[in-house]
Amino acid sequence: MGSSFPIPVSVLTGFLGAGKTTLLNRLLKDPALADTAVIINEFGEVPIDHLLVEQASDGIIQLSDGCLCCTVRGDLVDTLADLVDRLQTGRIAKLARVVVETTGLADPAPVLQSIMAHPALVQAFRLDGVITLVDAVNGQATLDAHVEAVKQAAVADRIVLTKTDLADAAEVEALRARLRQINPGALLLDVNEAGTGAAALFNCGLYDPQTKSADVRRWLGEEAAHDHDHHHNDGDHDHHHHEHRHDTRVRTHSLVHDGPVPFSAIEMFFDLLRSTHGEKLLRMKGVIELAEDPSRPLVIHGVQKILHPPARLPAWPDGQRGTRLVLITLDMPDDYIQRLFAAFTNKPSIDTPDRAALEANPLAIAGL
Repeated sequence: MGSSFPIPVSVLTGFLGAGKTTLLNRLLKDPALADTAVIINEFGEVPIDHLLVEQASDGIIQLSDGCLCCTVRGDLVDTLADLVDRLQTGRIAKLARVVVETTGLADPAPVLQSIMAHPALVQAFRLDGVITLVDAVNGQATLDAHVEAVKQAAVADRIVLTKTDLADAAEVEALRARLRQINPGALLLDVNEAGTGAAALFNCGLYDPQTKSADVRRWLGEEAAHDHDHHHNDGDHDHHHHEHRHDTRVRTHSLVHDGPVPFSAIEMFFDLLRSTHGEKLLRMKGVIELAEDPSRPLVIHGVQKILHPPARLPAWPDGQRGTRLVLITLDMPDDYIQRLFAAFTNKPSIDTPDRAALEANPLAIAGL
C-alpha cells in the first residue's frame, strides 16, 4: 500500500461566497497536491473544473493528476472509511492527503470531531489543520451577522483573505486587525499573494515536513500570536467592540506552567473542563511535561468535548520544557480556565481529591 498512516486531513471552511471552490480549483492544479482526496459536502453546488476530470464512479471522481473528489453521501465518517477501504483493497494506489470542504453555513466542530472521535478513523487519519476563508468585501458584515463565521475564524490554523483586490485597502486592514483579535494564533494570508499555495496552507500539524521534526511554537500559533502582540495596541480597537458583539464571546487562553505536572492532575483538569464547559471549548492544543516521565512530552489536541488520543513525543523538540496549552473558547466565564488550571498545577497535594465531590461542585476547586 502506497500511503503512510495516519493520513493528514485539512478542513477547508469559510462562509458562503468566500471563494472556497475557486481556491480548491487552483490548488488541485498544484503538483504538490497529487494523490489528494477532496471531499465536498454538496457536489451539485461546487463546480470543480471539469477539464481535470477523468472518470467518475460511486460518487468518487478521478482527476487526471491522480486526485480524487467525492461527495459526502450521508455521513463524513462513512466517506472517510470508504477511502481507507479503497486504499486497503488497492482501488486507490496512494493517498497522501484529504481535504474536506464544509458547507458555508457549517460550524466546523462536527467535522473536526468526526475525524478525532471515531475509533477506526483515528488510526487512519490525523487532523492537519483548519483553513478558513474570509471574503474581504463582505467579511465584516458576515462576522457581525453570524456567530458561525466568528467560530470558523476562531478555530482556524490558517485564515485566508479573498477578494482583497475588490475591497477598500482601509477596510481590508480593519478586517485583518479584527481577525487577529479573534484568533491571534492563526497565520493570516492573502489568496492573491504568490506565497499562498499548498506549502503555506497545509502541513499545519505538529511535525514540520521540511525540518522532519516537531515544531511546537509553530503548531501552538505562538509565533503568529507574538507578531500580533508586537504590532497590536489594544487601545486602537476598544471602541470597535460594541459593534462586534460576537467577537468578544471568543477568547484565546494561553496557559503556561514551568515544571512537570502529575498525569492525574492534568487528566482531571481536562475532565472537569469538558464536563462543565465542553460545548464552549472550540479547540485546544497543548504540550505537557509529565511528572511520571518528564523526558517525553505529552501532546493534547481536542475540539469541544472530544480529545484526540494523547500522543507522546520521543523527546522535547525545542528544549523548552514545561506545559503550554492554548484553548479557544466561546462564552467561557472570565478567568475560569486560568483558575482551574492554577488549582491543579500550583497545588500538587490535590492531585487525588475526592472525585465525586469535585464533579458535584467543580467550581469549588477553582475557588469560584
